[in-house]
Amino acid sequence: QVQLVESGGGLVQPGGSLRLSCVASGFDLGPYFMRWYRQVPGKEREEVAGISSRGGTINYAESVKGRFTIFRDNFKNTVYLQMNSLKPEDTAVYYCKRSGSLEVWGQGTLVTVSS
Repeated sequence: QVQLVESGGGLVQPGGSLRLSCVASGFDLGPYFMRWYRQVPGKEREEVAGISSRGGTINYAESVKGRFTIFRDNFKNTVYLQMNSLKPEDTAVYYCKRSGSLEVWGQGTLVTVSS
C-alpha cells in the first residue's frame, strides 16, 4: 500500500523546536520531489517547503525561511522538517506530499505552539 505517515508533532512553547518525519511505504520516495504543507482550520493549505529528489533544489515559504529546514534520507525513505524558533502562528496540521503525476498525501501531524 502506497502511503506517507507523518510524525513528530506535538505541543511546544514559543521559541522551541520540533522535528517532523514523513516515512514512505509501498514505494521508493527517492525519485520524487517532496513537499511539506500546513493547514489551519478555515484556511487554505499552505506550502511550507520542498526538496528535490537528491536535495539539490530546496525552497521555503517566506514565513519559515531561516527557521525551518527540510531534508531527506532516501536510504530511510524519509523526509524531515526541522522547525526552530517556533511561533504561535506556526500552529497547524502539517502534511507531507509526494509530488508528480500521482500525488500522495500523508494524514498529517498536529503542531501546536503555545505557552
